[in-house]
Amino acid sequence: MEETSTQSFESWNMWAQYISFALAGLSVLILLGHILKLAATSDSKSKYDYINRSEINVLMTCSVLLIIAGGFYANSFIAELGILWLFVRIFVTVSMGLIIGVIVQNLLKFYYPFYIEKRLKKLRYKPRVSPKTGKPMKLLSEEEEDVYLDEGMQAEEDIFSIDYDVWVDEETGYTKIEKYSGHLHALQCPECNYQTFRVNKEDIIKSPTTTEEGELLKHFECGYCGHKAKKTFKIAMLRDLNATEEESSTATA
Repeated sequence: MEETSTQSFESWNMWAQYISFALAGLSVLILLGHILKLAATSDSKSKYDYINRSEINVLMTCSVLLIIAGGFYANSFIAELGILWLFVRIFVTVSMGLIIGVIVQNLLKFYYPFYIEKRLKKLRYKPRVSPKTGKPMKLLSEEEEDVYLDEGMQAEEDIFSIDYDVWVDEETGYTKIEKYSGHLHALQCPECNYQTFRVNKEDIIKSPTTTEEGELLKHFECGYCGHKAKKTFKIAMLRDLNATEEESSTATA
């Protein structure tokens, strides 16, 4: 089989290296931009939201760019290559890239959440500083925070769709309410131990009334091994608006 001359590959080798350097450089720039964004974000809640929304996507994008860059660089030193071996080389390069890509995707999907969850938890419960006094604020308990949440907010918490954190400056009374998604993060699967156990359905078995608590059934399913489970939760009793109005009238009187 006739071999392709070295000279015919000089242009390809040069451009393949240029492309690989450009893609690798772009990957590094994206990662640096992410790091700088985190460093420039001083508010813990804003940093929490940014990490939760973007970090895994940023890392996946950088990884894909590096894998493609590696493929071009690995094929930038060709001297002589027949047509058959050219197709073999392309096949091997694409196959290796896909294999590495799947490995990286699994690492980011099933292992990295353990690490990111710890960082997010640390950010969520990091003491907030009052803009009024410059002193740390107090994070209220679930029972204490109800005073600062309206009925709609409490209803969201009752069905676990939204979770609110209430921080209070006890000296001045300044209040900061932060909103978090109730199903934002996957739990650890009891079957495979991956952080992939999520709620995929909710059923209200018993609606709450002003005299009795309700009951909510949550269906969990693991995104990795498919393990399923069910768990019931109590829904707080509804407030009796008439009784509340009477209490307010009595207190006013």
